[in-house]
Amino acid sequence: MPDLHPFIAGLPKAELHVHHVGSASPRIVAELASRHPDSKVPTDPEALADYFTFTDFGHFIDVYLSVVDLVRTPDDVRHLTFEVARDMARQNIRYAELTITPYSSTRRGIDEEAFMAAIEDARKAAEAELGVILRWCFDIPGEAGLEAAAETLRLAVDLRPEGLVSFGLGGPEIGVPRPQFKPYFDAARAAGLHSVPHSGETTGPESIWDAIRELGAERIGHGTSATRDPELLAYLAEHRIALEVCPTSNIATRAVTDLDLHPVKEMVAAGVLVTINSDDPPMFGSDLNNEYAVAARLLDLDELGLAQLAKNAVEASFLDPAGKAELAAEIDTYTAAWLAP
Repeated sequence: MPDLHPFIAGLPKAELHVHHVGSASPRIVAELASRHPDSKVPTDPEALADYFTFTDFGHFIDVYLSVVDLVRTPDDVRHLTFEVARDMARQNIRYAELTITPYSSTRRGIDEEAFMAAIEDARKAAEAELGVILRWCFDIPGEAGLEAAAETLRLAVDLRPEGLVSFGLGGPEIGVPRPQFKPYFDAARAAGLHSVPHSGETTGPESIWDAIRELGAERIGHGTSATRDPELLAYLAEHRIALEVCPTSNIATRAVTDLDLHPVKEMVAAGVLVTINSDDPPMFGSDLNNEYAVAARLLDLDELGLAQLAKNAVEASFLDPAGKAELAAEIDTYTAAWLAP
């Protein structure tokens, strides 16, 4: 099998499942930690590799929240957001829907209007200076309950920033049933936001059904357990409800025990619209380019197969039709030039 890494590195890509704070590279985390020396997060980028070694999903959440605590001022928010876009530009990510949890920042005392201004300033600068188009998904931290849901909805609807396109639900799934969030998703959808909850990562297929039936999910974050229910797979395929698959993340959080056993092969075989994503890339020692390489191995893909995977993400995105057409054409042009004799 040829080395596909050079092709992947230059391939124009879209990413649909990637977290704002979770995208902070060791460089960015170290910079933020040095601003806040009272934090337990290491300021040495090399020491962060050990810090980001997780024993289970619960430990991952604890570490993740310690990094969230480094984002304390609007300037921290702006710095984080723009630097994440800079790291994306290095991977030829042209478009990304960044999952942001505003509740985690506003409840820590960041002024909500200043928060919105900071992410929007970074978004506009990223597009102008780096050529990276950013859009936002505001997600509910499920572990914080219905109070967080109500606050996230208020921030999304009343202070809606220009780049906001969707409404999500993250955090632990076990003990956090999806149906309780229905009123908040109903209201977000009524306000014109798309529904993209996490589901079926550490729970069974019933939670994915709940996300579809109760929350109106248009895409599913992870959906790892979908392959346990053939009827669900068929439904996802028929209705083009995309799965946001994050292979390395699933191994790091122990949602999947062995990469070679990852269910992505069964998802694709069932005709499901599969997109490949990095989730919280630096925390998992990965990035989107690496995830494409992993997918190429698991799915036995060549350059054309990888290009189609990239176009899957464009199709499943909430980019406007003209933007979708432009990015899909860019992928085709790049691939044709690469394969030309």
